[in-house]
Parts: sequence; C-alpha cells; structure tokens
Amino acid sequence: MSAARGLRGLLEKFRGAGAVRPSRSSWGAILTTSFLAGAIVAGLAYVTSHLSYVLLLGTFAASSLLTFAYPDSPFSQPWNTVIGHLVGTAAGLACLHGLGPDWWSAGLAVGLAIALMKATRTVHPPASSNPLIVFAFKPGWSFLLFPTLTGAVLIVIIALFVHNLRRPTRWPQYW
Repeated sequence: MSAARGLRGLLEKFRGAGAVRPSRSSWGAILTTSFLAGAIVAGLAYVTSHLSYVLLLGTFAASSLLTFAYPDSPFSQPWNTVIGHLVGTAAGLACLHGLGPDWWSAGLAVGLAIALMKATRTVHPPASSNPLIVFAFKPGWSFLLFPTLTGAVLIVIIALFVHNLRRPTRWPQYW
C-alpha cells in the first residue's frame, strides 16, 4: 500500500461512520436533569460551606449529568459511580504522597486511575479527573471519605429514589 493511499484511507475515516446524531431529549427530561444536577451540586456546596464538611468535587457535576441524564449507561451505575470515584481519588493520593507533586506523577496518577477502573470494571469517566483535583489541592488520605465516598454515595442514593419513583423500569441496571 502506498503512503498516499494509506493517508487517503485515514483521512476518509475522519468523515465518520455516517450515523445520525441521537435525538434531543424532551424538554421535561432536559429540565429535570438540569434541576437535579444543579440541586445536588448546590446541596453538596451548602454542606461544604455551612457544616465544615468538604463534600464537593468538581467531578460530581459530571457524575450528576451521567447519572440523571443517562441512567442506563454502564458509566452511570452505582458501582461505577462510587468505586470509580474511590479508585480515581486513591490513585491520585497514592501518586501524590508516594511519588511527590511532580507533573509526571500527576500524569501517572491519571493513567493509573484509568487502568484500575478498567481492570475492576468500574469505569466512571468523571472520576478519571479526580487525580488532578488531588494534585491541585494536595489533601490527605481522609479525602477518600470526605468528599469522595460521601459525595458519590449521596448522588447514588438520590438517583435511587428519583429513578425508581419516576421511571416504569428499575434502576440500577446492576450493582
């Protein structure tokens, strides 16, 4: 195969498979999802600012989007949400405290978090950013409990009630 034909073939792939974009959600679903995600983040921020417990991670906004807008996705299941956040944060803390706050250990922490999530079947995309939060704030190991575990569990508990009250089908798909 000539280089030109190989490049042409590669560029042809850039056009995509030609599938149609998914349809837009109903306005009711859009408003409900937006309200729930905003309310969860606001609630976690309130507790953080008024009760002296850190419960807010930036990644919880993305977790709320996945959990409430795409509840049937494997990434949105409770096990993935909770354990994915724990794995991502633990990888960040291990690299930060074990290797130091260097640029390369931050990159290693993200790669390690992704590898561990994939190996344990707990992939939750927002949690792959948790190591970067760890490196930005340099917390101690208690960061696993507050905010990581507590915040992720609260998102799942709220989702259990919301989805099982609103939908005719069961949620979650699996534990």
